[in-house]
Amino acid sequence: MRRLEGKVALVPGSGSGLGRAAALRFAAEGALVVGGDTDHIRASETQRLIGRAGGIALHPEKLDVTDPDSVQAWAREAVDAFGAIDVLLAHAPGPAPRDRHIEAQPFDDYAATLRGRLDAVWLCAKAVWPHLTLGEGCIVMVASTAAVAGCPGRGLGAQAAAAGGIVALSRQLAAEGAALGVRVNCVSPGGIDLDGADRAGPPAEAPPIGRAGRADDVLNAAVFLASGEASFVTGAHLVVDGGWSAVRPG
Repeated sequence: MRRLEGKVALVPGSGSGLGRAAALRFAAEGALVVGGDTDHIRASETQRLIGRAGGIALHPEKLDVTDPDSVQAWAREAVDAFGAIDVLLAHAPGPAPRDRHIEAQPFDDYAATLRGRLDAVWLCAKAVWPHLTLGEGCIVMVASTAAVAGCPGRGLGAQAAAAGGIVALSRQLAAEGAALGVRVNCVSPGGIDLDGADRAGPPAEAPPIGRAGRADDVLNAAVFLASGEASFVTGAHLVVDGGWSAVRPG
């Protein structure tokens, strides 16, 4: 039996990168996928790919994960179509962060990164929360290894603040959701090669495991956390980076 059979799974950023890979993988695992993206054309392409593979996907109108009204409408469309929400992959599909060392980083760039990443994850979680509490729902948040390890050669302060906030938010919501039957966990990828698409975490720099990570490495963890196999797992933070953040350089 497929691991997400019959579950309604919301995946923002389904038009490209990790969002598209997640939508395809969740559908292959039996989920009813609700995608969404600012790029309606590419998200529609993902929907067609799922349909051609025999899956079921709903693609609402344009989704902007930084706009509260847009995110709330997205969640309502999912409930109207399928009656419930079981899984949210809460990741931020927005533009690449504007990396600079702190002395050179304008506040506007820093704030834009937090809005596009941390705020987006919070907005998605808030929108689905009332619907998850109707059953055994779960949220899988996506942060990055910037939450757990600094990088002296790159100015990742804004990324680190956003990723660390996502990890902390996942633990707080796990605490709030436990009595309601809602599980919340977090995955932090690093060194993931998405063929030039949006990268999740630091660039692929030969992690100790000896290869760059792939989207499936991240999604294997996400599918596990979203499945019944993880029914006793909440508040967990799983780092998927080939050992990059655990081993000192050299």
